[in-house]
Order: sequence, then structure tokens, then C-alpha cells
Amino acid sequence: MTENLLLAFGLTLFAGLATGIGSLLAFFTSHTNTKFLSVTLGFSAGVMIYVSMVEIFVKAKVALVDSLGVVPGNWLTVGGFFGGMLLIAAIDKFIPKQSNPHELKTVEDMNEPGINDGKKPDLLKMGTFTALAIGIHNFPEGIATFTSALQDPALGIAIAVAIAIHNIPEGIAVSVPVYFATGDKKKAFKLSFLSGLSEPIGALVAYLFLMPFLNDIMFGIIFAAVAGIMVFISLDELLPAAKRYDETHLSIYGLIAGMAVMALSLLLFI
Repeated sequence: MTENLLLAFGLTLFAGLATGIGSLLAFFTSHTNTKFLSVTLGFSAGVMIYVSMVEIFVKAKVALVDSLGVVPGNWLTVGGFFGGMLLIAAIDKFIPKQSNPHELKTVEDMNEPGINDGKKPDLLKMGTFTALAIGIHNFPEGIATFTSALQDPALGIAIAVAIAIHNIPEGIAVSVPVYFATGDKKKAFKLSFLSGLSEPIGALVAYLFLMPFLNDIMFGIIFAAVAGIMVFISLDELLPAAKRYDETHLSIYGLIAGMAVMALSLLLFI
């Protein structure tokens, strides 16, 4: 149990701090590879959708049906799934549209004349709000990664990798406008880095407040909600962001590749 706890916290920390990787990529590359970004976002969506519908939802259903019976177990599974969707949709509702963490900013924008002259208060505000938005988004993702890894380490690894991949462009989304506004790379990196810390904070909250209640029914409800959250994020955020720079169906190829890799990894753990 102790080993699983350490792994669960470690995976959540890894996934959250990927925002810092995105920030560094923005500073140390002179060209945004939008094709690669499109493929990786599609890949992340494919992993999330496949693992949610094929593995997490099924585990939730089995746990709840075994604990409560066929009819109430199925109803609660479906309720938890759509409840997760409603939760993340409600979070999105309160995030200002201009601070959408999946509104991609490119490295090329940083090189525009006068863009990093330290006189862009609106951009600083946008970057700060984006960091806050990502922090709010990452909190339930942290709970999802932690509880999944606790119940099934292999599943937790898959979810952590998928979340880490989509956290990289989120880090860019924070650091670029902050750097536009201040010309300060350290400040941009720090905000980007801090926005990812809400993920391990979510894990800590899950450990402190949910651990005493983590029986099969609670795991089933959480897993059903996690499946809903991940499908919503994929359809509402990752795929639209991937399609933005997609000219040759690369995002869909990435989506299929993500599903295939996830399917293969699950088969290998049978």
C-alpha cells in the first residue's frame, strides 16, 4: 500500500509539472512545430478517450454493480460519468474565455517587435488568469491520477502520461503571454510551474479527505466521474486545439495512435 501511495503521488507530480516543460520549450525553441503539437494533442485525446471508455468506465461499473446490484450499480455508474462531465463543464463556465488554457500561443508570437517590452498589462492579466484556470483544471485531474494509480498502478501511469502530454501546451499558454507582458522569463516560468502544482495538491486533498472513505463504492463513483471528466476534456479542449493547426488529418492520426498505444499497453498488462 505504501509503494502504491508513493507511486500515486509521484505520477501526479510528474503530470502536473509538465506545465514547466511547456514553458521551457517556449523559451528555448525559435519555431513552434504545430504539426507535432497537433499530433501529440490528438494522441493525448486518444489515450484519454480509449482508457476512459474501455477501462475506467468498465472498472467503475464492475465495482458498483458488485457492491450495489445490477440496476442501482448501472445507474450510479452512468450518473457518475455524466456528473464528472457536469463538474468540469461547470469549472469551464467560470473561467474567462480569454484565459482558456487550451488557446494555443506560438513561440513565433514571442518574437514580434515590441511584444516583450514590459508594457503589456492586459497580457500579464491574461497570463495570470490562464495560470489560475489551469490550476483549477488540474485539481480534479490530480485526484483522478492519484486515485487511479492507487487502485491500478498501470492505469495510473497511462493517465499520468496522457495528462502530462496535454499539460505541455498549457505551460506554453501561461508562459508566452506573461513573457509578452514582462519580458521576464523567470516570472513566466514560475507562473507556469506553479499552475501545475495544483495537480499534486489535488492528490494531497484526495489522500487527506477521501482515503478514509475509499471503499469499492467510492472508487466506483470516482472512476465513473474520472471517465466523464477525461472524455469531456478530450472532446471540448484537446481535439479542438489539435485541429487548429491541422492541415492533413494529423490530429486524427494522433488520436488513433493514442488509442492503439493505450489498447496495446492494456493488453500487455492482462
